[in-house]
Amino acid sequence: MPASERLGSHLKRAEQALNATKAAVLKPAGLTVAQYAALLHLDENPGISAAALARLCGVTPPTMNTVLKNLQDRELITRSPHEWHRNVLETRLTDGGRAVLAEADTCAVRVERALAAEFTEAERDALTGLLARCVRVLEEQRPGSS
Repeated sequence: MPASERLGSHLKRAEQALNATKAAVLKPAGLTVAQYAALLHLDENPGISAAALARLCGVTPPTMNTVLKNLQDRELITRSPHEWHRNVLETRLTDGGRAVLAEADTCAVRVERALAAEFTEAERDALTGLLARCVRVLEEQRPGSS
């Protein structure tokens, strides 16, 4: 099967284009795409653990620990032991982290809106549904997923 007929190739190209564009627009805020995703999810889930944050961001726990260390070094987040589970660190945005997120999110949302504007509402709904079906089928095909 030629690459041009493989849906995975088209999905990967779209993902790479999105990530490259977001990386470029986030650069002035001093964030990587992974750091931005972490800040965005932390804003919505204050106190979340690194493992749960890694799952939300689609990265491995070791990668998330590196992301969080870099954000903590920049004083954009704080990490403190959970009240009941001392081996779990709760992660929260600092005021500086919220400010950097606001700047970065303005740029990222601009990219998302430009992408969405290329499609009608019906096309966006169809695309979202088709992508959800892709995820479902791929998860079903993953060995050990049953």
